[in-house]
Amino acid sequence: MDWRRGVALLACGAALLASAACGKPVLGVGRVVGAFSADSVALNLVLIGDAGLPDPDGEPVLRALQREIAAAPEKSFVVFLGDNVYPVGLADTLTEPGREGLRILRAQMQPLRDTRTRGVFVPGNHDWAQGAPEGWAHIVRQERFINTEGAGLFGMEPRDGCPGPVVIDLGQVARVIVIDSHWWLHPSTKPGRDRCNPGTEDAVVDSIRIALATAGERRTIVVAHHPIVSGGQHGGYFDWPTYLFPFHPWARTAGLFARQDVTGREYRHMAASLARAFVVDTPTVYAAGHEHNLQVFRRDPARYMLVSGGGIYGHTTTTRAITGIRYIRQASGYQRITFMQDGRARLSVMVVDAQGNATEDFSIMLDVPPMSSAPPPGTVPTTTTPTTPGGGR
Repeated sequence: MDWRRGVALLACGAALLASAACGKPVLGVGRVVGAFSADSVALNLVLIGDAGLPDPDGEPVLRALQREIAAAPEKSFVVFLGDNVYPVGLADTLTEPGREGLRILRAQMQPLRDTRTRGVFVPGNHDWAQGAPEGWAHIVRQERFINTEGAGLFGMEPRDGCPGPVVIDLGQVARVIVIDSHWWLHPSTKPGRDRCNPGTEDAVVDSIRIALATAGERRTIVVAHHPIVSGGQHGGYFDWPTYLFPFHPWARTAGLFARQDVTGREYRHMAASLARAFVVDTPTVYAAGHEHNLQVFRRDPARYMLVSGGGIYGHTTTTRAITGIRYIRQASGYQRITFMQDGRARLSVMVVDAQGNATEDFSIMLDVPPMSSAPPPGTVPTTTTPTTPGGGR
């Protein structure tokens, strides 16, 4: 057999195997609902993840973000959903990797600083040095740098390598509950009850329940780095070239070498614990990054589950439409939840091109009951509190 034909047949066979795992790459594109006026907006909550390797010549997704929030910075709040510095977080700043880490973080801070927009940075697995023994030191170094630079306008939560939760109330409109999901997965030294309050898994679950139960009329948005469910590679869905080396996808979907995958034992335990926290008072949204694509789910354990990990232009990974998906696309960009004065909430998926132009690719009205009383127009005040005394602060 001619070798070219042999390679072609091998590729075709791999593609057939992968077709069951890759599925439909794009779902829900072009569905856009409900225009609204700027004066009807109470809050724009922007969710952007995995932005930790911006182009030194100007990152298109960050340019789009700046345009997004510049229109109404007083009504905007930005959540960076982790993996803020690739590949291993913020190394010693006297080293070349450390200096590059400072550049990366400053690039992400710049849109917030230029527009005077509030925001929060959430830790990801790369920020924890990919689970290496020095991970705790890297995450604390990053947190201290961001909180110093942010000067009260933006910061990193939770602090000290603790799991959280940390509550950020955006007036009476929304409650953002920040957790460090990698704390659950970190295999090396990390702080526990001796340094954090809460400092055990059960205590963290109880504190999340309290944060949800005491939100009042506010919409609740839980933010972390790791998704609970995903139609991407971390969910076990790969592009067809991966299947040319079938041991790799088989091992990951079987849970081997999969601490950072939905199929991994530690990951499944973390997801089950979070699901327990959401049983009584279900959050409106659970938002994460980790996957380098854009996904919207309507399924438990939250009312809506979002994956918004397209923070670097062109740094995308394969997707598959799975149970509960409303939108999925291998694309760069971010997501935005617009909370309106009358209590409605609208989710938009923004896809960004190479020139930094953002286009609304998908939107839906979130199925949540209206607030009993509309918030007054204008600036939405922000308060940041731990859920228990100490709270990892």
